[in-house]
Amino acid sequence: MSWDLPSPFIHERVAHHTEIDGYGHVNNVVYVAWMDDCAWAHSTERGIPPELCRQLNRGMAVWRTQVHYLGSAYEGDEIQVATWPVLNDGRLRIERRFQIRRKADGQTLVRALIHYVCIDLQTGKAKRMPPEFTKYTVAPEVAEAVARETEPYQPGVEPR
Repeated sequence: MSWDLPSPFIHERVAHHTEIDGYGHVNNVVYVAWMDDCAWAHSTERGIPPELCRQLNRGMAVWRTQVHYLGSAYEGDEIQVATWPVLNDGRLRIERRFQIRRKADGQTLVRALIHYVCIDLQTGKAKRMPPEFTKYTVAPEVAEAVARETEPYQPGVEPR
C-alpha cells in the first residue's frame, strides 16, 4: 500500500458517475484525464500555472505516454493520483511518473510514465525551457530512489 517513490504530490478525487463506462467501471481515458489534472495541479503548486505558461509562450506538451491499467475504479471510489518529476534535462524534456490508487484499500490501479517536451505555444514547435521551468526539479529523494532501481522503469511492473 505504499507509494512507488518517496514524497509524492497527491491530487485526490472521487470517481463520478459520468466517468463510468458500459462495463460499470471508470473508463480508461478518464485515468489519463486524472493524470493531466494532477500534473496541472502540481505545476500550479510549484508556481507554474497555465497563466504563466501563456505569458511565457511556453508549455510542456505530451509526446509519449506509457500507461498500464492494473485494476478498476468504480463510482464513488475515493482516488489518489500521485505524480513525481523524474527527469528534467533543463532544455527540452521532462518526464513524470504517475501512480493512481484507490484510497480505501491502497490498491494501485494505474502506473504511468509520461514524457513531455517544451514547446512554443503559438507554433507548437519544440523550444528551450524558460528559466521558470527549473521549478520542475526532481526531488533529491526521488532521484536517489530512481537511481537505486535495478531495472529500467516499466509502468506495468512492480518497482523494486
